[in-house]
Amino acid sequence: MDGSVAVRKRPHRFPRVRSSAVTPIPAGEEEARAFLQERLAFLGKTYTVIDFSFALVSRFVAVPLLGWAGMLLDLNGGIVLSASAIYLVQWLVCRRGRWSERALRLIDAGSSIGAGAVNAGMVFAAVPGELPGLSYGRALLIFTMTLVFRAVIVPSSALRTLALGLLAAAFPVTAAHIWYSSHPSPAIPPVFQTTWTGLWCLGGVVISTLASQVIFGLRRQVREATQLGQYTLLEKIGAGGMGEVYRASHAMLRRPTAVKLLRPGRTSAEHLRRFEREVQLTSRLTHPNTVAVFDYGRTVDGVFYYAMEYLDGVNLEDLVRNEGAQPAGRVRHILRQMAGSLAEAHGVGLIHRDIKPGNVILVPERGGGRDVAKVVDFGLVRDLEQEAEANDDDSFAGTPLYLAPEAVTAPDTVDARSDLYAFGCVGYFLLSGRPVFAGETVVEVVGSHLHARPIPPAQRLGGPVPESLSALILSCLEKDPAPRPASAMTCIATLDACDDVPAWTDEQAAAWWSIEGARLIARAADARTEPSTTGATIMRPRTLLAQTTG
Repeated sequence: MDGSVAVRKRPHRFPRVRSSAVTPIPAGEEEARAFLQERLAFLGKTYTVIDFSFALVSRFVAVPLLGWAGMLLDLNGGIVLSASAIYLVQWLVCRRGRWSERALRLIDAGSSIGAGAVNAGMVFAAVPGELPGLSYGRALLIFTMTLVFRAVIVPSSALRTLALGLLAAAFPVTAAHIWYSSHPSPAIPPVFQTTWTGLWCLGGVVISTLASQVIFGLRRQVREATQLGQYTLLEKIGAGGMGEVYRASHAMLRRPTAVKLLRPGRTSAEHLRRFEREVQLTSRLTHPNTVAVFDYGRTVDGVFYYAMEYLDGVNLEDLVRNEGAQPAGRVRHILRQMAGSLAEAHGVGLIHRDIKPGNVILVPERGGGRDVAKVVDFGLVRDLEQEAEANDDDSFAGTPLYLAPEAVTAPDTVDARSDLYAFGCVGYFLLSGRPVFAGETVVEVVGSHLHARPIPPAQRLGGPVPESLSALILSCLEKDPAPRPASAMTCIATLDACDDVPAWTDEQAAAWWSIEGARLIARAADARTEPSTTGATIMRPRTLLAQTTG
């Protein structure tokens, strides 16, 4: 991953805890209940506005202009007005307070069936000898409109919509049968009218049921796609070689969380095994400068994920790209924190294998410290205690701009000193504003790591660089691992002894984050720059780079 685990982007539930007094409601259930209440309130308001508009038109326009027909419409308007009163009550009840899901389902059923019953009364509004069937047709149109409105607005399963629709349809069908049986027509038998009414209502029920099935199904797919156990995925904030990272919320905990899950297409048994090892190994690390892992698991359909602390900051790649070379005091401050994280990992037999600017996140403050660096994405770590299992003798992994020579020539010999080579590359990048070696292709960059001598940071920067800090960085960049610092702890001791490096104070850090840091975080939220080929993590067969070792 290119460090984006900690960068905020814009847009795109485990067992319930029980106590003797209270049973908390999981966030997913509460969100569904609140959404249902909001939708019922919206349906009530929409229906009320439409029906009141119809009643006003029929009363003040139709009656004066159309006489008997207007009286008929006015009577229909009165019936429609009484039906809208049902939805007016629904709106007023649901727009405030907190109703249980069961109560909301009862309100939904009552208004749907009640409106169907009241609208069926329009069948009896016909005036004998005047416009026969007008009220009857209008009743069926309003009945269908009501069913479709509800299906589109209210979250409901197809089965529930079907059941409510059939119950509501019983009223207009019964009303039509009573009316036409008491007012028989020589041309059209009452049984025909009743059957026709039933078919019309059935059509409305089928349409609303299909609408519910499609809309409810889409809602459920979106909800399931964004929910992992007790974690609800909010927005995608990054992607790496093996996984995608999302900002997430926990059902009951308030701490910010980032969730990483296996990338689509990375579903082979080997990928799953490596992804699971990543979280198991990372969860063993507790250093304050290593990203903290909270939890991990698998979904019912086999997607593996883990939750870690959410870092609202900026990665070193974006820092240098936007701000240029960093002050020597700040570089020492950052490198010392990185070395502390690596020292713990190396101490328990782990190496990172993908140390680079994009995998180090700066956050304004953590645990009382300012300008805190966090090493993230141990996706390529190798457990030295399980060396034989983890290695592939014909492959190498890492990022070309920060790749130790032995990672290409002899991947089976990669150890903690390979991380220190990348550590030196990051320090060089921070001091000079440029990578140690650049090139148009992976082969060119890797070839430079194997054969070229690095230009001193001061010469690359075109300005003074503290000699002690430059010497440490260049010692990390030795081609042969032997002359490099013996360990990350050695790097810490050397950094502490760099007396010619100015201090980076808390006051300086706070001032930087209040202006430049806030601007960078806001910019990162608007757009994300994809890494170049040479700056991205790769895993390739060693034979592809054979020409660089000649």
